[in-house]
Amino acid sequence: MKLAFSTLGVPGLSLPEVARLATEHGYQGVELRAHPEEPVHLGLDAPGRAAARAGFAHAGVEVLAVAGYAKVAAEGDDAPVLEELAALTRLAADLGAPYVRVFPGGGDQDPEAADAIAARRLGAAAPYAADLGVRILLETHDSHRAGADVARVAGTVGHGSIGALWDVMHTWLAGEEPVASHAVLAPHLGYVQVKDIASADATTPLALGDGVLPLRACLDTLDPDGWVCWEYEKRWYPEAAELPGLLGAGREHLLRLGAPKQ
Repeated sequence: MKLAFSTLGVPGLSLPEVARLATEHGYQGVELRAHPEEPVHLGLDAPGRAAARAGFAHAGVEVLAVAGYAKVAAEGDDAPVLEELAALTRLAADLGAPYVRVFPGGGDQDPEAADAIAARRLGAAAPYAADLGVRILLETHDSHRAGADVARVAGTVGHGSIGALWDVMHTWLAGEEPVASHAVLAPHLGYVQVKDIASADATTPLALGDGVLPLRACLDTLDPDGWVCWEYEKRWYPEAAELPGLLGAGREHLLRLGAPKQ
């Protein structure tokens, strides 16, 4: 199991500081939140992209993914969404990241209509992503919270450059068992996001193992060589504990859960 953490947990931290945290606490990779308030964003120029890539490479830390905010199932014109998907894909390629994270964002539309919009846009984006060696991953989130929801879209697209990102909190909130989530997502799976919370009504991030999410059951389904990323949503919960002080114990907890059963 290869471990990463998301910069959503350390908002505003410089990239050298992110790399230092990863190396100090034994994480092989990072998921970089792509947003104008962060060091990595769609407006980052070519020298900035090259410097970021070189800095992580020098530290021996992989850039696992660019976490974008494109909503591929949202109502409206395709063109702005396709432009954003292309820009995120170029950013990932420039940083040496194999993955781009996107959201469904289908709102209250009829599920079939939302599926069709998402599949059309992702299908259109797939050839360009393939040319750049990047996979676009649709996260289990918002209108497509369950693994079955995301698998429907990815299966409809049927292209190797379009896959799934399993956020274990959202599939749990959807009432889907980990074994069922993995069964439908496995053919499309890029990597897994883990986290922990106190309950369905109390989603402030907790240290891994301090909450109710079925992390062991999720990790038990995974390829032992796959990526697991801790998405600690400090950015949205300023009252949550600071992530840097939790990283070491979090890594040890994940390694214990992912260890082969005797």
